[in-house]
Amino acid sequence: MRIAVDTMGGDLGSELPVRGAIGALDKRDSLEIVLLGPSDLLEQQLDGVVGNKPEIRKRLQVVHAPEIIGMDESPVEAVRKKKDATVMVGFELVRRKKVDAVISAGNSGATMAAAIRKLGRLKGVSRPGIASFFPTLKKPVMLMDIGANVDCRSQHLLQFAVMAASCSRLLHGIDRPRVGLLSIGEEASKGNALVKKTHELLTASSLNFCGNVEGSDVYKGNVDVIICDGFVGNVALKTSEGLADAAMQMLKDEISQTWRAKIGYLLIRKAFAKFRQRIDYAEYGGAPLLGINGTGIICHGTSDALAIQNAVFVAADMVDNKVNDAIIRALFEYSG
Repeated sequence: MRIAVDTMGGDLGSELPVRGAIGALDKRDSLEIVLLGPSDLLEQQLDGVVGNKPEIRKRLQVVHAPEIIGMDESPVEAVRKKKDATVMVGFELVRRKKVDAVISAGNSGATMAAAIRKLGRLKGVSRPGIASFFPTLKKPVMLMDIGANVDCRSQHLLQFAVMAASCSRLLHGIDRPRVGLLSIGEEASKGNALVKKTHELLTASSLNFCGNVEGSDVYKGNVDVIICDGFVGNVALKTSEGLADAAMQMLKDEISQTWRAKIGYLLIRKAFAKFRQRIDYAEYGGAPLLGINGTGIICHGTSDALAIQNAVFVAADMVDNKVNDAIIRALFEYSG
């Protein structure tokens, strides 16, 4: 299996994506990686990192992609003008069946726009979306959409539920994923017009719909999939990331205040490290693009090598488990 990694899209330069790709190759012999970016720079970096690992180097290929789409650029304009941008080159390789998936820590809107432009939508999908894994007290929960579609109709949210449930079933081995609808109250009568109509559609569907879930329920792990529009999902995502960072900093500040706290930290530092790992977005790899006619993963802009490595694994698992085929079947069964 061959996975293309955009080395230039993120905030931290190309070195960390390169190291993440190498880490993935170290752990899975079945993988090959195509690095997207300026070829001279990438070849130089590879010489310094894998010069003494010929078995790894032969599973790496560099494809020249000199243009970069900035985080502040208009996605539609950027993919129209920058034909040689890393994500455009990557999804063109998917279209030509030269690679099986693309991973990027760059502009998420541009990544989605490039995927749709090059690959199109899966049959039966009105709007592709972005799904993200959230840590919970139990298994990770998949939240969709987290920003691709800020204005939605109830039919779009129903399709999000079908796609996310199919993905969750295959990636997490859940026979009938429990689906919740993010709202301001558990009662069916709560929420805006979009939520109320979506609740009706989900109730009438064959999905394992468990009803509305509130923001306070997201991390309890009582459902496997949570559905919302991209505006709400993106706010939830950014709030969660900010809270996790703030909580870690608050703990550090409190620990540094007294010698008793410092001694206490020494006694529980292993538990502290496990807690940090549990809430670290890098552990979850990235956010799958669901509904595109191919496989793409969007990573956080500040993704480190571990995040890129895990994103490669998520992409490979999606391809291996034929997630897109399952989505097409599920949409067809529902529409039929």
